[in-house]
Amino acid sequence: MKVDRVNPHVLDIEMDYKKGWEQWFLLSSDRHWDNPHSDWALQKEHLDLARERNAKVLDFGDLFCVMQGKFDRRASKSNVRPEHQVDNYLDAVVNTAADWFEPYADMFALVSEGNHESAIRRHHETDLIERFVTTLNYKANTKLTRGLYTGWVRFRFLQGGHSKVLNLNYTHGYGGGGPVTKGVIQANRKSVYLPDAHFCVSGHIHEHWLMTQPRERLLKNGDTKIDEQVHICLPTYKEEYLSGQDYHRERGRPPKPLGAYWLRFFATGKKKNPVDYEFIRAK
Repeated sequence: MKVDRVNPHVLDIEMDYKKGWEQWFLLSSDRHWDNPHSDWALQKEHLDLARERNAKVLDFGDLFCVMQGKFDRRASKSNVRPEHQVDNYLDAVVNTAADWFEPYADMFALVSEGNHESAIRRHHETDLIERFVTTLNYKANTKLTRGLYTGWVRFRFLQGGHSKVLNLNYTHGYGGGGPVTKGVIQANRKSVYLPDAHFCVSGHIHEHWLMTQPRERLLKNGDTKIDEQVHICLPTYKEEYLSGQDYHRERGRPPKPLGAYWLRFFATGKKKNPVDYEFIRAK
């Protein structure tokens, strides 16, 4: 596998395939790792399984929560882990996270920015994702890539002189999701302005769903075919409901799903569709 950053917006992942080949990816978002209610045990379970599967991890924002700084009006002492109750709060979060993720550093292909990190960058003039990636690369001698809030991952499958490309568009996410629609309405909008995406992935609203948009495509030779654009909303690793936090309960917010998604590519042995894929909920 070859991972190459084409530009700040596009990450290329090249894979050679043959009969019996498969490659797993763990798609995650909204870990909120430093929050006391972030489920470290579940994250470790998924990362250990990713290790067994020789999977690569693509993380799409809000790896950090970082809401407990001195000038954050949302700050609450009950939401700070003991090791982060220090004067250099932001430094401590980055350093302890790098220590925790170091055993898995070689598995990560991308860590992108979420709204929690972008807020710190705007108000405190420090880029936590850049600092985390740089620290982890130094500690583990890896080449982890820092992603933007939105971007692309281009999966390229090679066999001999033949190639196939599948494009994943990602955004950390936006909006409140809605108690009824749960953000599904965004899939219809994205399918209009992201015609080149085979997969559209987002997080942010702490929901999970998968839906497809069938499309009629006109081929170069004049034939037509039906393909599908897959839309996925990634869940979170932060459990807020059972913890009884006032902010969550007072607003009548329901329990949120925990976990991530697996993306598995595999060789089919078929001439017309040599590489296929499946998405599986990681919970």
